Amino acid sequence: MPTTLEVKKEIVSILLVDDEPRFRQGIRTLLDFYNISGSLKFNVVGEAASVEQAIGLTVEQHPALVLLDLELPPDDGITVLQNLSKLSYPGKVLILSAHHQDEWVFNAMKAGAWGYVFKDQLAMQLCEAITTVMNEQVYLPPDVATGFFRLFQSYSTQFIHAKNQINLTPQEQEILKWLVQGETNEEIAKHLYITAATVKAHLTGIFKKLGVVSRTQAIVKALKLGLVCP
Repeated sequence: MPTTLEVKKEIVSILLVDDEPRFRQGIRTLLDFYNISGSLKFNVVGEAASVEQAIGLTVEQHPALVLLDLELPPDDGITVLQNLSKLSYPGKVLILSAHHQDEWVFNAMKAGAWGYVFKDQLAMQLCEAITTVMNEQVYLPPDVATGFFRLFQSYSTQFIHAKNQINLTPQEQEILKWLVQGETNEEIAKHLYITAATVKAHLTGIFKKLGVVSRTQAIVKALKLGLVCP
């Protein structure tokens, strides 16, 4: 039995997303080395240096994998992940980031990333990370995974405690989640296949349970109580 992960013998199309041209060139060099030395082949179908370019090229080129930096003008890589999720992008996104903080990892994975690699460990981990996510598995190195699950457990504990206190229904919880993400009543209705009037009625109940009178107050209180993750 093989002891290493294997993927289909096919060429993986990749989009490189980073605002530093030299870093993108370094990734290309690594991928070229993998093409020569490994069984998995890669083809870079485009490069992006901003949020808008990243989303546009993903829609245009349909890469199987996006290698995404989290520091992108004018916003950040999380915005790219959120937009690709809304567009039902079928490929994978692997984060390549200089940020080691647990919160960055947690927020990236929550937004839909399949893996997270620190930039100072790329030479050692990139090939394994790509192979892992292309095998439909999440990639987190041990040191990254420890922080991620520690934060996940913390948010889960806060969420359960706050949910029990406020006593939101599953529908109200779902509406609150979309509210915190900035969605309008009409957009929330589309997500949940209900009417905007029903969303409005639920929001009235949510506001009452939270003891607030506006959408902004509801968002702030929900975040403070841990009812939704930031």
